[in-house]
Amino acid sequence: MFKFIAIAVVVLIAAILIFAATRPDTFRVERRVHIQAPPEQVFAQINDFHRWQAWSPYEKLDPQMQREIGGAAQGIGATYRWDGNNKAGAGRMEIVKSVPSSRIEVQLDFSRPMQARSSAQFTIVPQGNGSEVTWSMNGDMPYVSKVFSVFVNMDRMIGKAFEEGLGNLKQLSEHGSTATPRLEGA
Repeated sequence: MFKFIAIAVVVLIAAILIFAATRPDTFRVERRVHIQAPPEQVFAQINDFHRWQAWSPYEKLDPQMQREIGGAAQGIGATYRWDGNNKAGAGRMEIVKSVPSSRIEVQLDFSRPMQARSSAQFTIVPQGNGSEVTWSMNGDMPYVSKVFSVFVNMDRMIGKAFEEGLGNLKQLSEHGSTATPRLEGA
């Protein structure tokens, strides 16, 4: 009986490892939201790392997180280092492209919980009286990440954080705060 169980476990592990090898070599996650604010107003919130604490969902992962903002004050060359708990991890971001009121690209270098390099893009397109804002992230999927992705849906995990961040950005851009606005007469 033990021999049968051991063989079944080995076959299962082999199947998972083989399946992981067939997964894509890259990933891409994308979410978007319509914000009733002009592109330049939304752009200002993203193009300046000093403002990210007000809207980024990753800022809430560790209230004691150590942060260091450096380089340019905003735009190309602005840098942001963080070192936090196991949820927040550690790493560095740098704005590598900044096209006023329309596009920002950020290079992400994660050092903990594992080393990885990714790229995040924010595009802002005028739409009616507001802006269509897209937050996307892409990067390589090394084999270890492919195995992880067999058990955890990366799009859902990262996408949920993007949705929260875009919701915060919407509140901040439309109402000047990420707090839920009070209704008149409430």
